[in-house]
Amino acid sequence: MPAEARRDDDAGHTAALAQLRERFRQVRPASAAICAPLAIEDHVLQSMPDVSPPKWHLAHVTWFFETFLLLPYLPGYRCVDARYDHLFNSYYVTHSQPFPRAERGSLSRPTVAEVLNYRQQVNLAMEQLLDHPPQDHLPQILQRLELGLQHEQQHQELLLMDIQYNFSLNPLQPAYRQDLATAQTTQPPAPLRWLEHPGGLLEFGHSDEAFAFDCERPRHRVFLEPFRLANRPVSNADYLSFILDGGYNRAELWLADGWAYARQAGWQAPLYWRHDDDRGWLQFTLGGLQPLEAGAPVCHLSFYEADAYARWSEARLPTEAEWEVAAQGLPITGNFLEQDRLRPMASPLKAGPSQMFGDVWEWTASAFRPYPGFRPLDGSLGEYNGKFMCGQMVLRGGCCVTPRSHMRASYRNFFYPHMRWAFSGMRLARDAQE
Repeated sequence: MPAEARRDDDAGHTAALAQLRERFRQVRPASAAICAPLAIEDHVLQSMPDVSPPKWHLAHVTWFFETFLLLPYLPGYRCVDARYDHLFNSYYVTHSQPFPRAERGSLSRPTVAEVLNYRQQVNLAMEQLLDHPPQDHLPQILQRLELGLQHEQQHQELLLMDIQYNFSLNPLQPAYRQDLATAQTTQPPAPLRWLEHPGGLLEFGHSDEAFAFDCERPRHRVFLEPFRLANRPVSNADYLSFILDGGYNRAELWLADGWAYARQAGWQAPLYWRHDDDRGWLQFTLGGLQPLEAGAPVCHLSFYEADAYARWSEARLPTEAEWEVAAQGLPITGNFLEQDRLRPMASPLKAGPSQMFGDVWEWTASAFRPYPGFRPLDGSLGEYNGKFMCGQMVLRGGCCVTPRSHMRASYRNFFYPHMRWAFSGMRLARDAQE
């Protein structure tokens, strides 16, 4: 490489390192801040296998930095406790044997204090690494540092999802925080409008050099027939009409797997909805039990419920390609974690698509599968997304507990179709001729 090009690379790496170091100092404390309102007893709850105890989240994201940055790149680094490699590995089976996911709630030790000390020790070691990174490995360090920060932001969202689910099962109906905003209005939403899109041969997927997960690449072409997209998400009031019309008891509206699952689980409303004879419909939130806000996006739906509602509405769910091309070019603004509302809220409508970002993840009709030409990362980090590309459905747009800096139009979230504890909602689509 010519000397001038090498100097440019070195300058670029130095600038990137300074930026990532500053983000490290912002992202890491945010996880501990999410857990600050919790009692010690709250840190160890695991009320279902899909939920992880808050203490485990705090330790796992720390394990990620220790395993993939400190051990390979900080000379002389020794693990805070070598046993943590087994306890706090999530699913990286090419690295070591993970502790069983469904048993994370059985770990009373290490204590919360010991986990917080683990975080502190790893943070100090990370500062040493970032002070004097080995230059021969600086590109790999920058790549892994960015991935580690994005990974921790994912777990910040998971923390709040899991806390809400854990608290929802308590008959005391405790609030995670008493100071959160309540419903802004009881007014019904504005009538839904349809936005026309011409379709055509379009580009799809992440388009620049900024960070994106491997599953968002490569950018590729997709042909779309003309379609129409709803100008806003489906609201609580909209969905209540489906319930009152017997939507949960009409087999013709449901996919076979969804109908079987709904019957077995006894679903009659979205997760966290409650009906009180005196107070009407209520919703359990991170702020406790609150009146259902009619105009807010409906939340905590499974894919099966979203699909059944779409069929009841004589519409369908958009594909992820339709969703993404409609979102391209829109500002990434909305009700995110930084707004500190921690629940979907009603919002004034815009001339074009409204609430595409924030509030609720929107189910799409697309399975989570690799794009043409997909290549996973090398080594154990290749397990991050690729091995989950089976049996799951894609959601788009972020939600009220997603960090704003974590979101982009190409972001692909994914869950199994029966899952409801995520902040998941929906937006309708139709073919252009309908």
